[in-house]
Amino acid sequence: MELILKEDVQNLGFKDDVVKVKNGYGRNYLIPQGLATLATPSAKKVLAENLRQKAHKEKKIIDEANKTAEALKQLEVKIPAKVGTADKLFGSVTTIDLAAALEKEGHEIDKKYISIKGGAVKRTGPYEAQIRLHREVIVEFPFEVVAEKK
Repeated sequence: MELILKEDVQNLGFKDDVVKVKNGYGRNYLIPQGLATLATPSAKKVLAENLRQKAHKEKKIIDEANKTAEALKQLEVKIPAKVGTADKLFGSVTTIDLAAALEKEGHEIDKKYISIKGGAVKRTGPYEAQIRLHREVIVEFPFEVVAEKK
């Protein structure tokens, strides 16, 4: 029996895959649970058209992410922080602080898409973060933590 998956099914396939399964598994589990539909010729045509349209929309999103990535590479971000002895920070600089600094520069990026290498920053100096703009577009973003001017 050929089915089109509506959702990811572990050990079987991903959403929009056409899979062959035994009749009982398809009729008694996948179809009643809403995980799949029969792969009729008309359903296959609809699936092909949906995938084609999705690819076109996805291309636009990736292009926008690449433009943002190029703009981010031009930025030089310095995050001021309160410093104690030996360049040690009071507290730490986290993804929240980096997201706020990027927002001041005009790029609104959610903190959950930013990861600072090595975790939270505890000292002044140059650091690097990864910013995921799309699952295919990831930017290595250098920034610097500097002492706050009193």
